[in-house]
This record gives sequence, structure tokens and C-alpha cells, in this order.
Amino acid sequence: MNSNSCNDTRNRRSFLRASGVGLALPILDAYLPRGVRAAEERIPQRMVCVCTTLGLHAPFLFPEADGSNYELTPYLQILNSYRKDFTLINGMSHPDQTGSDGHSSGMTWLTAARHPGLAGFRNTISIDQWLAAKIGLETRFPSLQLSTDGSSQSYTSAGIMIPAEQSPSRMFTKLFLDGTAEAKEAQIQKLREGKSIMDTVREETRQVRDRIGKEDREKLEEYLHSVREMEQRLSAAEAWVNKPKPKVDASIPEDIKESKDLIGQMQLLFELIPLALQTDSTRLITVMVQGRNDVPPIPGVSIDHHNLSHHGQDSEKIRQLRLVEEAQIHAFEKLLAALNRKQEGASRLMDSTSVIFGSNLGNANSHDTKNLPLLLAGGRFRHGKHLMLDREKNTPLCNLFVQIAQQMGHEIEQFGSSSSSSVNGLESE
Repeated sequence: MNSNSCNDTRNRRSFLRASGVGLALPILDAYLPRGVRAAEERIPQRMVCVCTTLGLHAPFLFPEADGSNYELTPYLQILNSYRKDFTLINGMSHPDQTGSDGHSSGMTWLTAARHPGLAGFRNTISIDQWLAAKIGLETRFPSLQLSTDGSSQSYTSAGIMIPAEQSPSRMFTKLFLDGTAEAKEAQIQKLREGKSIMDTVREETRQVRDRIGKEDREKLEEYLHSVREMEQRLSAAEAWVNKPKPKVDASIPEDIKESKDLIGQMQLLFELIPLALQTDSTRLITVMVQGRNDVPPIPGVSIDHHNLSHHGQDSEKIRQLRLVEEAQIHAFEKLLAALNRKQEGASRLMDSTSVIFGSNLGNANSHDTKNLPLLLAGGRFRHGKHLMLDREKNTPLCNLFVQIAQQMGHEIEQFGSSSSSSVNGLESE
């Protein structure tokens, strides 16, 4: 193969990728130089974070023994097919999570901001948005926020929550269905209006810069940085409008009509994740599974989920809580199965996707935020272990965030409350 034909091949592949077409043209590796071959085989690294806000009952999740020879607990039995693909981590949390109420730590699971909701509290950037600032412009969607109720785990650098999409059908449409020419033009016009507003805001803030004190100028610079970030995202969004969306072998989902069907909502949202990742529509996804005050339609359950999480050691409530949480674990198992099934070259989609599944509450019954239930699956890690860390003096959860970000190829030594750039016992491939 001569150099011209090799260049033509690469140009065709680049055009297809830029056009948003999820089609891989076959290339004979033997005819490519080693550097070109490595570039073609490069698979992007992703991160998915799933938080169930009413916790997971620890005795049904954590085994007594650590290491790789642990006995399966009721919840881990559901995930046994993927035992070598995940690590269970015991003894992690964020420090100083006492907040305005027992559930306020839900807003800081990915940020580690201290004392959520108390007077003077201001949230900080979530790890997915820190990563989105590095890689988000490479995909149509810098990140995706999914949720069973519209709230989110994702926060901007200014500490503002990014609303989540709770309708699987609307998210599917955003990801994979092209709009009409008129709709695209209207979208472009809205984006340009947004950029015009950003220009006006930036100019007005510059005019007052010289008339304020040093502390206010620092606040203003932080604000202007957020404005610049928004301008970049608006420009990137406009560039994507006329690029065809990828086609997938899936039909638009039908939204769950029964709002209290938490498990059904989870399953539909989880089904979107492998499709969004494999088409490289995004590389960062957060999912918030918000506990409810109504009775989920699960056989054997007659008490609302929130009440069950505050079981007070009542055996009947714990029995019903197990049914609810096992249904959640089954939904998560289906997600792992899909990530395991989808291939990217010689690898599984799971191999390039670090998935955190857990909660902001270690013990929902007492609103305890220590010893969080945490499971890390996939990615470039050696799995198959139960890591028993210090349950009295917990390891900062942000250590895990830093280690995942590093495995995704980013230079980062500290995030939030991290004390180290790695988790003791968590080994990379």
C-alpha cells in the first residue's frame, strides 16, 4: 500500500468520525506503520457514576473477608458472573458531610464539598465536570446527566447543579434522532443568541472590573472563567448541529408511565448508557437514582422505599428493603452485561469504561455518611477483590476519583478532599 492510499484511507475515516457516523472501515494492520496502527487502535476511556441515594444495606453487600477469596453476600451473588470485573471497596467516604438534613450529602457525592446545605455552603465542581472540561468538546455531548427525578450529581465550577434528563425517550431523541432542517436552524439561532448574551455579559463585567476591590475582582475573574467555558460549549454545540447523529440498532424507548416504578426507570436509563458510549456521543455519564416516598411495584413490597431505608432494625422492613435493593442490583447487573457484550475491536466496552456504583449514605437508617457502599467495575484496573480499608478513619472517596482520572490519561494529583492519588490495593492494568 503506497503512502497516498494510506492517507486516503485515514482521510475517509476522519471524515466519517467528524460526521458522527458510527461506522468503522476495515484496515489491514499489516499494511500500516506501527505509529498509525497504534493511533487507529486507540479507544477512548470513559467514566459512569451511578448513585442510589437511599444507600444499600451493608450486611447484604459487604463480605466479612477481604481480598479475592471472599464469600458472596446476597447482593454480590447477583453480580457473580462479573466477579473478576469489579472491585468492592469498604471504608471510603467524604469528610465533613454533616449537612442541613440527613440526605443533603446527595449533592456532594461527586464533589466532596463540606457541610452540604448549611449556612454559607457553596458546592464545588463534580469530578465528571472536571473531566468534561478536559475532554468534553471531543464529543457531541460533553457529559450526560440521567436521573429518576430530574436532579443530578453533576455540578459546574461555580457549584451550580446541571439538571438531569429523566425521560429515556427524550434522551434517546437527543442522542440518535436527527431533527428537521427547520429544527436545526432554530437550534443554531438559539445557540447564537446564547453566545450574544455571553458577549454582553463579558463586556459589562469588564467595565466594572477597575471599580471594585481585590476580593471582588477575584470573584469576577472566576465568573468570567465560567462565561468563557460556556462560550466554548455553545460554539462546540453549534458545530455539532449539522453533523448527522449516529445510528443504533435500537428503538426509541417508551417512558415508564407509573412514576413510582423506580426499577423500570433505572433499567431504561441504563439501556441508554452503552449506546451513548459506544457511539462516542459522550464519555462521561452520571445517573442519580433518587429514593421515593411511595411503594415501588415489586412483589412482596408494601412499604415505601424511603420508610424502608429507615428500618430501625425492624426485620419486616429489612426483608422488604432487601427486595427493593436486589431489584436495583439486578438492573445494575444488566448494565454490566451490556458493557461486557458490546465489543470495540478486540476489547469489551467494559474494558474502557470505569463504572462507579454506590451511594452517598453508608447507613441510611441513621443518615451515616461513613463507609459508603462502593463498587468499581471495568476500566483499566485489576479487579476481583474486596478491599477492606480503615472503617474508623475512612479513605477519602476523592482518592478513587483521582486514580480513575489518571487511568483516563489526565494529569491530576488532587481533587476535592483527596489525600493521595490512589486507593491502597486498587491496581491498574
